[in-house]
Amino acid sequence: MKKIKYVVCVGNKGYPASLELKKLYETLPDADAESHGLIRVVDESGEDYLYPGTLFLPIEVSETITYALAKAS
Repeated sequence: MKKIKYVVCVGNKGYPASLELKKLYETLPDADAESHGLIRVVDESGEDYLYPGTLFLPIEVSETITYALAKAS
């Protein structure tokens, strides 16, 4: 099973309608975007978008929480 990574939004300057502060977002790997300082996040609709990486902090999520989040989607 692929390890799902999560980030928490710590800034939404320029994106107040799109990003919620303190919200947990799933990320998708995107080496090209990361090389430009961007991060690919998945919103509640299941769509993924690129945002500046500085707006997020990575967090460690246990397997139990990852499983529960996957079931909730």
